[in-house]
Amino acid sequence: MEPLDAPLDVTVLRDGLVGPGLPWRELDVVSETGSTNADLLARAQAGSDIDGSVLLAEYQNAGRGRHGRQWSAPRGTQVALSVGVAAASVPQGGWGWLTLAAGVAVADALAAIGVQAGVKWPNDVLVDGCKLAGILAEVAAPSQVIVLGLGLNVTLTAEQAPDPVATSLLMLGSPALDRNALARRILRELAVRIDAWRTAGGADPALTADYQRYSLTLNSRVRASMPGDREVVGVARSIDETGRLCIDTGGQTVAISAGDITHLRPSV
Repeated sequence: MEPLDAPLDVTVLRDGLVGPGLPWRELDVVSETGSTNADLLARAQAGSDIDGSVLLAEYQNAGRGRHGRQWSAPRGTQVALSVGVAAASVPQGGWGWLTLAAGVAVADALAAIGVQAGVKWPNDVLVDGCKLAGILAEVAAPSQVIVLGLGLNVTLTAEQAPDPVATSLLMLGSPALDRNALARRILRELAVRIDAWRTAGGADPALTADYQRYSLTLNSRVRASMPGDREVVGVARSIDETGRLCIDTGGQTVAISAGDITHLRPSV
């Protein structure tokens, strides 16, 4: 068994994942950086082709989530990675499904190691209501490339967690704590979902069905908090073709493209 503090091994990670005919073109590991997403975005803005690039970090000193929120975890306790995804072949209306596809890929990878997780729209992977992984997609404008980042808590302890609702594989009692094996499994699942997303030009029937199966948000009573102090409360009924969450307020259906979702207790 790998020790809990075993470092990421770039040779192990590249084996079977990087090369001609394989899912990823290049893969790098850095000891420390501000943000793997920011690094890939900077590469794209400097003119590099980042499609198929994978960047992992042992530690991010300026990791972030949606809306610029900071997220920090001690060195070596996460699988923190970002990938570049060329999106020119997919209509922009289908880009919103890429984040959802990533959530399904992570849930698939976790199911394979015996961890039953669910996805909360749009970008969290939860177990028993606690956040195990988060996903962040950013467009490398003006190019049609999306940088997809994710952080999976592996050996984070309750004392180290930056958020009281965070959890980790260690905290869940999972024996699958080898970050190299976890990263390889996630990257394989991501490659499959990205390929299907490109082929379908958005959500394919398998992705739609699998998202519904994993979703913790659909058919739940939710509150969507959006910019401008606007709130929408109702039942989350579906995800539309652009990846928006459709909420039935009782009088109308409102499609939400961005916002913080709170799952509410059912009305009695």
